[in-house]
Amino acid sequence: MRRAPEIVTFGCRLNAFESEVIRGHAEAAGLDHTVIFNTCAVTAEAERQARQAIRRARRDNPAARIVVTGCAAQVAPETYARMPEVDRVIGNTEKLEAASYWPGDALRVQVDDIMAVAGASGHLIQGFEGRARAFVQIQQGCDHRCTFCIIPYGRGNNRSVPIGEIVRQVRTLVINGYREVVLTGVDITGYGADLPGRPSLGQMVRRLLAQVPELPRLRLSSVDCIEVDPDLMRLIAEEERLMPHLHLSLQAGHDMILKRMKRRHERRDAIEFCDRVRRLRPDMVFGADLMAGFPTETEAMFERSLDLIGDCGLTWLHVFPYSERPGTPAARMPQVPIDIRRERAKRLREAGAAAERRFLASRVGGQAMVLVEGADRGLSEHYAPVRLAGSALDGELVQADITGVEDGTLIGAPTGAPLGRRAA
Repeated sequence: MRRAPEIVTFGCRLNAFESEVIRGHAEAAGLDHTVIFNTCAVTAEAERQARQAIRRARRDNPAARIVVTGCAAQVAPETYARMPEVDRVIGNTEKLEAASYWPGDALRVQVDDIMAVAGASGHLIQGFEGRARAFVQIQQGCDHRCTFCIIPYGRGNNRSVPIGEIVRQVRTLVINGYREVVLTGVDITGYGADLPGRPSLGQMVRRLLAQVPELPRLRLSSVDCIEVDPDLMRLIAEEERLMPHLHLSLQAGHDMILKRMKRRHERRDAIEFCDRVRRLRPDMVFGADLMAGFPTETEAMFERSLDLIGDCGLTWLHVFPYSERPGTPAARMPQVPIDIRRERAKRLREAGAAAERRFLASRVGGQAMVLVEGADRGLSEHYAPVRLAGSALDGELVQADITGVEDGTLIGAPTGAPLGRRAA
């Protein structure tokens, strides 16, 4: 019996999109009994988890063919090529090419120079297996070189997908019944710098929403507060289909640490951005990436990051202890002991959990429009998890009265008929 290829995805939303491209190529090529790992390299822990999963897959599937791709494979192909469990290693560019999955005498390691790649093509996919929301790639790579980050070496320089291809992809997903699309990439606020006319992210989003009026909900993945353009600010104020939830790449709250990270913003920029956005759209909710224990970080410096949660009014935190990435400038700086990094990360998570509880409590007695992502669960427009009193169909948009909070989840009672659903 033929067994469809299995795709195991680590890391970001961009990887989730690319995994669907990989799935389409692998199935079209007729790959049988194959497990493809789309890896992440953002931290040492992400790579450890990928290697552990690869070894487990070999134990569980002795006859399967194991292919490793993604950022970890791009930056350290030799590491995965040495693993006896791995049959093939494919780079980040090659994984998106149909020819990489054709039967034949393919190279065991096929990883080219990512920095030599120019342009980013759209890849038309029909949907996402097991997901009610759809992710759409709008750009690849990053032109910045933060001192802690290995990702530009896994993704290359900034390359934007032309607006027409983004519109075509989103329109296809809407026709197939998706009610929410998330625009994703490595540095989405860098969108358009390499395209003719240099369209900004805001200009692209405005055109997208105008050309796909049937799309009910559009969400942005992580943005850089210092690079948000005037057109996007106007959309935040005026466009209800743009969800009132922004995830910010902040990393730290002390200016010296931000400078040593080679970030482009200062502490006051982050606070002023959040204040300005809330004036334009009072119900906006912010998430943020925060790093604990960056090299040279003192306790006083860390406290400024802790204070940033309240000063910016952050709700959804992605907290991680600093992880040395070989080849990055930060790995050569004086390191904070690992136990201190972990302890500071724990304190950030605790402060974030308290902010989250306050926000959820503030929603009780109000209403939410919930995108159903399971029989009785979904996400509100503010990215809050909601459990519905009664079942609903996957992909439906359901209006609900929020009656309480249990275990970090809002409780919602549906009101009225669902607003469409994703086709099965």
